[in-house]
Amino acid sequence: MMTQKFEELSAPPDAIENGGIEVLRASVVDGAVSIALRRSFDDPATWGRLLADLARQAARVYALETEMAEDEAFARISAGFEAESLDPDSPILN
Repeated sequence: MMTQKFEELSAPPDAIENGGIEVLRASVVDGAVSIALRRSFDDPATWGRLLADLARQAARVYALETEMAEDEAFARISAGFEAESLDPDSPILN
């Protein structure tokens, strides 16, 4: 899936039509995630809701593009999130 040329996604059609601000851009570079983001919300809990929505949408994509069921994909995404959040080497815990 890696390419030499950067392949960006198009902005969502409703954002093009109605305006808005981009709050998150994530890319995979040499096997690692590279992220740019804006704080964007007054309450950090809103990021939790955004991440949950993102996980649900990613699970739907797996269900559409692979043989994996949506609920299985969501469970695997959730397990990965939990494992990463419990990692003692995570900068937030140090």
